[in-house]
This record gives sequence, C-alpha cells and structure tokens, in this order.
Amino acid sequence: MSGTGPPAALSGLANRYSAMRHGQSKANAAGIIVSRIETDQGGDYGLTDAGRDQALTAAQASGLPADTLICSSDFARARQTAELVRACLGAGDVLVAGELRERSFGRWEGTPAANYQQVWAADQAGTAQADGVEPAAAVLARAAALVAALEARYAGREVLLVSHGDTLQILQAGFAGVDPARHRQLPHLATAEIRRLHPGAGEG
Repeated sequence: MSGTGPPAALSGLANRYSAMRHGQSKANAAGIIVSRIETDQGGDYGLTDAGRDQALTAAQASGLPADTLICSSDFARARQTAELVRACLGAGDVLVAGELRERSFGRWEGTPAANYQQVWAADQAGTAQADGVEPAAAVLARAAALVAALEARYAGREVLLVSHGDTLQILQAGFAGVDPARHRQLPHLATAEIRRLHPGAGEG
C-alpha cells in the first residue's frame, strides 16, 4: 500500500541521494543480530574480507564523483564501508551520523538472524512492535531528519548514505511514499549495493 507521497523532509530535495548498505560483516557471516551500538563497540563486528572486496567493487562501479558527500552510520561495518568508498573516490572526510544507525531489534539482539522474520512479519501485519524493537516509523523519522539537516546545509551535491539493511529499506520506503512498515515490499538491498533514492517512486 502506498501513502500519499514522501514525507516533507524527503520532497523537493536540493541534493541527489543514494543509499549504500554496508559490505558483508562478521555479524552477517556469523548469522547473528547486532543492532545496538554498545554491542558493536564491545566486539569485533566489522567487515569480513569479502565485505571489504564488495565495498571496493561497488565504489569502483558507482560512477559517483570525488566530491560526493559520504554520510555513515557509526557502526563499525558501515564506517569501514564508508571509508573504503571515500578512499576509492578520493572524497572528503566521512560524516558519521547516529541517525543512520541500524534499527534496534530489542530482545532479538545477539540471536540468530532468522529472527528478523518475526519483526518483518509484525511490520507487514501492522502490529505494534514489542520487546524493545524500534518501530519502522521511528527509524524513518530519524533518517529523514538527517536528510533535512543535509538539505539545510548543502545544495547540488551527490550524497551517499552508508547504513544498514532495515534502516535503508525503511528510508527507501519513505522516499517512495510507501508506508514504512511495508518496507519489505520494496526491492531489497544486497550487501554493499548502492541504489539511487528517487522521491515518489513507490509501488501501488
């Protein structure tokens, strides 16, 4: 189901935005959920060697200019991805933004990644999230607030937002004017995939 259009913060944009999911992480390889910054900072959950290769390959094929503004989640897997892209493009310093953090999965933290399905099923059913899971609408609100802040500061720039699967799926839904809880209905981002965000490109 589509909404009436993107939120105001994602409409009439002066910059061009692309989303990039981080490369394969050690949490991905282990098949566990790491969605709290405290967990990330307390362990080794950065990129695998394969994830680094993915990020470099994506950066080389991106066609993004050297003056691309790169913004990243402060999780290790996203920051490492962003730094690899920055070095490849010869871009300026990465802007680290907590607004791009992974969606918090509450009690599912540290459990098998198969439990994502429980959260997504609740999203799809329109059921209120429980057990500390961050609602999709809250994820969209914080990500859209970052876009609004970038719009207030820059114009005419290519902006690359390096973040996480759910956060970017939900932001993509916001750009498309789709209910953020229906984010899984939109094309999924693969690890290290770079995708242009087009306002109003939702599905019926």
